[in-house]
Amino acid sequence: MKNRYTYCIAAIALLTISSCGNKAQKQNAALPPTPVNVIEAKKADALYYDKYQGTVVALNSVELRSQVSGFITGIFFKEGDVVKKGTPLYEIDRRKYVAAYEQARANLLSAKANLSKAQKDIDRYNMLLKNDAVARQTVDQATASFETSQSQVAVAQAGVQSAATDLSYATIRAPFTGRIGISQVKLGAQVSPGTTLLNTISTGNPIGVDIVVNEQDINRFYKLQKASTDTTFLLQTSDGTTFNKPGKVFAIDRGVSDQTGTIKVRVQFPNAQDELKDGMSCVLQVLNDNSGNRVQIPYKAITEQMGEFFVFVAQDTIAEQRKVTIGQRIQSNVIVMDGIKPGEKIITEGFQRLRDKGKITLGPPAGTAPAK
Repeated sequence: MKNRYTYCIAAIALLTISSCGNKAQKQNAALPPTPVNVIEAKKADALYYDKYQGTVVALNSVELRSQVSGFITGIFFKEGDVVKKGTPLYEIDRRKYVAAYEQARANLLSAKANLSKAQKDIDRYNMLLKNDAVARQTVDQATASFETSQSQVAVAQAGVQSAATDLSYATIRAPFTGRIGISQVKLGAQVSPGTTLLNTISTGNPIGVDIVVNEQDINRFYKLQKASTDTTFLLQTSDGTTFNKPGKVFAIDRGVSDQTGTIKVRVQFPNAQDELKDGMSCVLQVLNDNSGNRVQIPYKAITEQMGEFFVFVAQDTIAEQRKVTIGQRIQSNVIVMDGIKPGEKIITEGFQRLRDKGKITLGPPAGTAPAK
């Protein structure tokens, strides 16, 4: 009886499992293929840029300060104009410097006269010494006086040079050709050497743009310093205007900041029309190394799961889910760096209801209203 009871239970279980299995198969068989739309993955030229916040800087800029004290007696330029190298810009009261220069010249003439007298005395005493007509001590004193006169001439010459230098400093000239700013002093203002800021002059053509890049990008910019094209750098000003002039790497800073792990890079641009001004903020766009002929698909075909990206690829009547590596977005498309080959059919609509290896049929997605 016990065995019969066991066999009966087993038979009932088998019948139940078989019934459930048949029911599930019928349900699966009843699921229709999912209608989807597809598009062919194609290669296309893709130029895209990495953006860096930048600041326009003059390649040469100097603050003008006086090296002598006095009152401003002349201003010889128009503020904001381009001045040529050597052009007089400011004049400081010259009278005391002229007087000091003339006094130094007079001192030099006096020293030369004393030297001439000492030379004649020593020549005379040396002649007398040959005839034993003068004491040796007198000759030695004349020799010492001659050497003293020589040193006095040297001191006087140095005094003339110093006075001439001060006199030249009384006229402040442009150290190079550049654009001068608004004067910080007016006529009659008193200036102190090395402290009073008079003005600033800077070059404007060419001009630089400073950006800060991570140390991981250093080698990239060293390569660009050796070779770049007209499309490598694009500059966009703060008002959204694109500055359509080719740039090139001018300099890379000497080292990486140990606090931020970044390095400064300066890119040079022509600026003949003076469109870029020192201190302007801008965005420097640098051509990405992955630019070129790349596979592109619509960005809407991408799904993200846990930081990874996937697409569905149509394989006849089956949808295959595939992991991809994507790059930069190009308008409504996205570059696929890995995972898709040109010519493959990418599902762009209807994939929300799909699973890997799910059945599909080409056509409008479910729920789409028919065209009238």
